[in-house]
Amino acid sequence: MKKLCNIVALVCCLATFTHAQQYRVAMVAGPHQSKITEESDKPGWSTDKNNFSPRTGVHFGIIANLSLNAKSTFFFQPGILYYNKGRKYAARFDTAVSQVLSVKSYEHLNYLELPLNLVYKFNLSKSAKFIIGAGPYLSFFYTGKLKTETISKTGIYTLDENKDPGVGSAPGKYNVMDYGVNGLAGFEFGRVFLTANYSQGLNDLYNPDGYNATLKHQVMGITLGVYVDKLASGEKAVSDKDGDGVFDKEDKCPDVKGIAKFKGCPDTDGDGLQDSEDKCPGEAGMLSNAGCPPADKDKDGVLDKDDKCPDVAGVKDNKGCPLAEKDSDKDGIIDTEDTCPNIAGLARFNGCPVPDTDGDGINDDEDKCPTAKGLKARNGCPEEVKKEIVEKVNYAARRINFAQGKDDLLPGSQKVLDDVAAILKKNPTIKVAIEGHTSGDAIYDANMKLSQDRADKVKAYLVLKGISSSRLSAQGFGPNKPLTKGITEAEKAKNRRVELKLSNQ
Repeated sequence: MKKLCNIVALVCCLATFTHAQQYRVAMVAGPHQSKITEESDKPGWSTDKNNFSPRTGVHFGIIANLSLNAKSTFFFQPGILYYNKGRKYAARFDTAVSQVLSVKSYEHLNYLELPLNLVYKFNLSKSAKFIIGAGPYLSFFYTGKLKTETISKTGIYTLDENKDPGVGSAPGKYNVMDYGVNGLAGFEFGRVFLTANYSQGLNDLYNPDGYNATLKHQVMGITLGVYVDKLASGEKAVSDKDGDGVFDKEDKCPDVKGIAKFKGCPDTDGDGLQDSEDKCPGEAGMLSNAGCPPADKDKDGVLDKDDKCPDVAGVKDNKGCPLAEKDSDKDGIIDTEDTCPNIAGLARFNGCPVPDTDGDGINDDEDKCPTAKGLKARNGCPEEVKKEIVEKVNYAARRINFAQGKDDLLPGSQKVLDDVAAILKKNPTIKVAIEGHTSGDAIYDANMKLSQDRADKVKAYLVLKGISSSRLSAQGFGPNKPLTKGITEAEKAKNRRVELKLSNQ
């Protein structure tokens, strides 16, 4: 508590040091989502970290809005807020190898937070401002609650709850103080403002016991604020009727929105010459031409001084004169619009002939496989893989086995893949799509990873045996393409498989 009192005293001193009559106080509150970013060397962390999810919470408190001086658009905004932080955890386990069916836990941590932001405010209109800011924050552990719910494979429910987690620097305890950086952006309308907020902790919030890890808070949310006092007298004195960011006493055009470069006067066409000196204020021009653009009577993009046909629209390549409408290849498309002016073509291909993308002598309009070289007898598609080869490879695929729950090929599977490699070497045009599949047991993400790892392992083995990787593709589908309903163990076993799909494309 002594540290907290010192911080509050510091905020009060800063408020006193800032111009005393140029401040406002606001009540703020809003929802947010918080999570804990963790890097750990715990066994299985690469998979287990996916079971964590953010905690939805609220924050509320007060902030001060302190103007740096009468003309400044920058403000110092210290405050003190109550913040919910923490995270949630949920996981289900395979009861075939675990005594636990599911675990849910909640890590609810509450802090008193002191943001110290520098904020810039930009006038959008007389009543609206865009605000953006950033700065450091300090926070202090206030209360916490840890809860874990466990259901065993036999249905027994167990609750473990700690309403007073330990704090301090010892292993297994939460740090008393947290610090980091935060940012905000939003809009202010008179007394009310709404901002989006983000904060990132820079120090570890917890001291692990028995393993190494870094754990930091991360929060994203929305804040609604209401100033509880009237506009301070120092701000009333600053007037900007046209809302252009140039105060009236310095604005040479106080009733018309302008820019600071011309002391509040406008430059409507943005050509670098203010309207009062611009002979063409609505059309961007040149300083040497009193703000007007150079003449181009026929509007063909060629200035009159360079245009040999200034009264007739033409083209730059012909010095402003029009080109004759010529059709060299007699395909009904004039050369200026014909991508292939010397080869007769079709309008839908910009004057070029129908393409043959795969170069097999059959144009794309007639080719049923336009991206793969094929045969005319098969309408441009490649010859099908022979039935006896497909049957041999399918038979081999059914004998590819792995270690349980891993991507390690069993010795017998390597002999099977040797046979597949021999078939592919004899048929160099055949390509193979390697598909990995699992049953619906275990965690979905783990299944997806395992099926991809197994497909990759088969591909790597075939490459090792001399098959070009360009002929092979590997993809894991996890439990998404089952052969059976996967209810009995026999059905689940059929769903755990590797398939080898052959093609000549």
